[in-house]
Amino acid sequence: MSAPFRFPKFFVTNPSPCPYLPGKIERKVFTELNGRHSGELNEALGRIGFRRSQSVAYRPSCIDCTACVSVRVIAGEFLPSATQRKIIRRNSDLEVTACKPWTTEEQYELLGRYLSARHPGGGMAEMDESDFADMVEQTPVRTYMVEYREPSLDGRPGKLVGACLSDQQSDGLSMIYSFYDIGPGARKGLGTFIILDHIIRAARASLPFVYLGYWVEGSQRMAYKASFRPLERLGRDGWRRMDDQLEAPRERPQIPAIAERRRLLVDA
Repeated sequence: MSAPFRFPKFFVTNPSPCPYLPGKIERKVFTELNGRHSGELNEALGRIGFRRSQSVAYRPSCIDCTACVSVRVIAGEFLPSATQRKIIRRNSDLEVTACKPWTTEEQYELLGRYLSARHPGGGMAEMDESDFADMVEQTPVRTYMVEYREPSLDGRPGKLVGACLSDQQSDGLSMIYSFYDIGPGARKGLGTFIILDHIIRAARASLPFVYLGYWVEGSQRMAYKASFRPLERLGRDGWRRMDDQLEAPRERPQIPAIAERRRLLVDA
């Protein structure tokens, strides 16, 4: 007979400046994920708006602000827009591998270039290789580092152009953190493509959702998440669609196959 499930202890962080809305102060409530029931606890908390970071589950608990809203894509109903279909076609030759959560020097170098270009001076800018290893490898749940590479040549792996740390849950895929090639010569729309690839994989595996983390109305950094419809947001009355109005039905487009090496994230 298994041991009884214990209600976790929750803690609150000290207030600090909000990274998304100027002039706001953020505070988070968090709990540790440890023990044999870590996976179940992480999934249960994820359904009420928590996110995972290493062996901690957290969610905003700000005193005077509720701008951070958990959002998830309904994978089985997703229909890419014309722009998104173009991004899928443009990147359909990339080879995708769901790797075990072990870090590599190549991943760390890509992360460094991404942070320097996209988030200079941000909270992760000072991350060293040890910090990166902790972020990826300290996980009590089913986690993968999904790599996106240029086509292989002569049996050698192609250039790493994108990666996403992702959790696989019973009700979908949770995208923890993605980073990718940016700058002159980089493929266009890589960040969007990584999300689209996760949605396609979830839908093909009959997993209902892809969790995108928090959407913050008024934050330009978070605006892109609203382009993946149908999207649900978590409120006081549970998960509800964000669609402001019903859209006319669209014909489901043919989506090019994405090259795969080894096994898919959802099958690994």
